[in-house]
Amino acid sequence: MSTTSPGTPQHRSPSAVDAIADRFVDTIATLDPLAATFMGISGHDHEMTDYSPAGHAARADAARAVLAELDTQTPADDVDEVTIAVMRERIGLHLELDAADELLGELNVIASPAQTMREVFDLMATDSVEGWQDVAARLNAIPDGVAGYVESLRLAATRGRVPAARQVTEVAAQCDELADSSGSFFTALVAGPAVDAVLDDSTACSLVRQELEHGARAARDAYADLARFLRDELAPQAPQEDAVGRERYTLWSRYFLGAAVDLEETYAWGLEELARVVAEQEAVARQILGDDAVEGEDLVRQAVAVLDADPDRKLHGTAELREWMQTTSDAAVTALAGTHFAIPEPLLRLECRIAPTQSGGIYYTGPSDDFSRPGRMWWSVPPGVTEFNTWREKTTVYHEGVPGHHLQVGWAVYARETLNRWRRLALWVSGHGEGWALYAERLMADLGFLDDPGDRLGMLDGQRMRAARVVVDLGVHLGLEAPPEWGGGTWDADKAWRFLVANVNMPEAFLRFELNRYLGWPGQAPSYKIGQRLWEQIRDESADAAVARGDEFDITAFHARALGLGALGLDALRGALL
Repeated sequence: MSTTSPGTPQHRSPSAVDAIADRFVDTIATLDPLAATFMGISGHDHEMTDYSPAGHAARADAARAVLAELDTQTPADDVDEVTIAVMRERIGLHLELDAADELLGELNVIASPAQTMREVFDLMATDSVEGWQDVAARLNAIPDGVAGYVESLRLAATRGRVPAARQVTEVAAQCDELADSSGSFFTALVAGPAVDAVLDDSTACSLVRQELEHGARAARDAYADLARFLRDELAPQAPQEDAVGRERYTLWSRYFLGAAVDLEETYAWGLEELARVVAEQEAVARQILGDDAVEGEDLVRQAVAVLDADPDRKLHGTAELREWMQTTSDAAVTALAGTHFAIPEPLLRLECRIAPTQSGGIYYTGPSDDFSRPGRMWWSVPPGVTEFNTWREKTTVYHEGVPGHHLQVGWAVYARETLNRWRRLALWVSGHGEGWALYAERLMADLGFLDDPGDRLGMLDGQRMRAARVVVDLGVHLGLEAPPEWGGGTWDADKAWRFLVANVNMPEAFLRFELNRYLGWPGQAPSYKIGQRLWEQIRDESADAAVARGDEFDITAFHARALGLGALGLDALRGALL
């Protein structure tokens, strides 16, 4: 495999600002042990995050303290300048959200403590007795985590910050599944073959097994308590209205993008971008259908039916799916390394895995700081799903792997010569990260990796969904005017559903979850497509600047420089690159 140096700057001595940032990572790990596990920081895997008001207050106090420390510093170089600017922006936004009780009352179907307390187990080491001891300790700590979370939700409710009824109902149903002894994730976790592979019949291992079984019961009971609280106490207070309004939406949009955008202009652009993608889809559909195209009917749906029926585009079973994921990912790394990207050696390894859960999501988890835990692409396959269509998902492998999240996240972890631990491990901005992943999808199409019409239609299928998200999310939460073809008047959940059914090629259950996600997590879903837009604008502005200087624009160097900065808000990225 051909590789070249990633072009990381020469060794840089850590500064006083780096020391502050590094200490803050340790503070985060202490105050939020679940975040420590997600970052790959050892020593906290047996602990549970305190989700009570006291825990929120401690994290806010730590945020204020680190900002006060930064105020005493003069940047030593341009790296420090970026670090200070980004820490002030990110940590400042955390404090704004905290002051608005957005964190205290956080509850939605995808990314709130109700999900995080379960999801963290996917990343915990289970290849040693010590690993299972940590799992047991954390399982037994879930009741405290849930109790603190309930306390925070109660306090937020007294301050008028109650999640929408739809979110409360759906999360309660999720809790029911985790509480059900026969089908609970926790039951399967402590009784599966992974346990038997490590824990033998010795007395010490028998004690660990007992603690695991006790922890699983404790976790199930805690989620049953959470479900009862949500239904009996929080639901009667929950508003029926899904929209969060302009003030709250603007704050969350800034958080997810790291940029302030004109929301009305962005909504109008979303409608235009959707129309552009649909026209491109129809052109590709005509290539697929040829003389069989039935004009006057939905060409895209006709092409989808042809592709879904193609046996050469089908995978059977999760083992075949995982092997295809790995082969496709490895081929992308081989083709891109040393040509379009200078890929550091540790990033040549990406593990593709079938997730232990069955939610239907596809996601990436970054490597640990020392790369002992590699970057991983996960596919959570729903129950009963045994067939998969490669035309739909080839672009997903590029999104989650290389040149998408694996290259982006892994590069930041690798850049230890330049970036402090906070910038390498603790910093994530959705618009930057997900925007890059969509940028990477389109880049792979431009480089010829999606020239097959089916694969290209799959990429466009995803782009269409992301454009539709912009319209729905902004439209509903800001109470904007729906186009006449989508019912006119003010956007609401019913109009959003009809709109998504017409524009997103997903089974109904998946699409229902998607809509609930948008309604409960304002500003996050549009950050993908808006982030892609801003990435492309920054690239084009960089190219224009190079031409104005009389230089030839080197896109490989642009990518290396951009990725070498790690995660940033998109306004900060533009400032650093331009």
